[in-house]
Amino acid sequence: MRVPRRLQHNCRQFTLPHLGGGGCAGRKCGHVDLQPAARRTLTGTTRMNIVVTDHSFSDLAIEEAVAARVGARILAAQTKHPARLVEAVADADAVITQFAPVNADVIAAMRRARAIVRYGIGVDNVDLAAAKARGIPVCNVPDYCIDEVADHTLAFILALTRQVVPQSRLVHEGGWKLVAPPASFRTLAGMTCGVVGFGRIGRAVVRRLVAFGGRVLVSDPAAAAEAIGAHGAEPVTLPALLATSDLVTLHCPSLPETKGMINGTTLATMRRGAIVVNLSRGDLVDPDALVGALDSGHVAGAALDVFLPEPIPAKHPILGRDNVILAPHVASVSAAAVQRLRTTAAELAVASLRGAPLPSIVNGVTTVRAVPA
Repeated sequence: MRVPRRLQHNCRQFTLPHLGGGGCAGRKCGHVDLQPAARRTLTGTTRMNIVVTDHSFSDLAIEEAVAARVGARILAAQTKHPARLVEAVADADAVITQFAPVNADVIAAMRRARAIVRYGIGVDNVDLAAAKARGIPVCNVPDYCIDEVADHTLAFILALTRQVVPQSRLVHEGGWKLVAPPASFRTLAGMTCGVVGFGRIGRAVVRRLVAFGGRVLVSDPAAAAEAIGAHGAEPVTLPALLATSDLVTLHCPSLPETKGMINGTTLATMRRGAIVVNLSRGDLVDPDALVGALDSGHVAGAALDVFLPEPIPAKHPILGRDNVILAPHVASVSAAAVQRLRTTAAELAVASLRGAPLPSIVNGVTTVRAVPA
């Protein structure tokens, strides 16, 4: 469809016609604002549609370029509202999602979807069971940010053990002295570090920690003890890891058995003065329990790229602490990682349109879903 010149803006990103245009605000917004007549023409086309429920990118040019290879187009819903998601995905031939809740109701509305693709590794915002019941494969991008998250983990750990943030703040404020007693400064060579989860990121973190010369423990019931040992770490149970480690860093998905795994009970079993690091999912850690442990001094510090909820509410008691490092869920970011994430997600969606095998299905659907003609 040829978009009238008066409706063209600075990119080719279409907004979904039945969602009110998606909030185009002017010539520099980066969207094409489709007026009602143009929208009616667009909805009548036979081209395959890949609906992106939500995204945090400036445009979808990367995805559009991939989709264009098979004559498909990208439609951006830019919503996390369940009712709008139901409308947005109804006639989608494939769905790509970032943070929107793709729940059972949203999945039930998918009349044509051949795949749901998650921008990222975790898929906790997608109802995997509901998708499986509908015969819709759910795919993730499992290998796009391994070094980024592993590096960010070590940055957090070293910032805590070497008091980097409060020391820098003191100098910026005109001070020139130790910001804390010498006992607050630690070396990884003299610490026992516990890594929960031995997937791609967990293994990358272990390799980095082992290089510092300290003792490294790993807990992952799905990992072979021999594989853990081959990386220079010791396989242990989770209770043993929590009781023994000076620092615990989480690198596991959000699952029923991992949600709230760091809570009042498990924190009490940890060494006094231990450090908690979480760059996985916010719901792995009970925030109230963590705040209580920080207040009592049982936990000496924490570094969190994720939280429950996100964003962190204003005046939340986790805020404003010198011994807590916080980031807005950005550990995965680099230019190369974002490029790979977006390209791979789009390629997975396109592969589903072509009926090609999908390499990263996470909900066990292996047969191609029959869709209306």
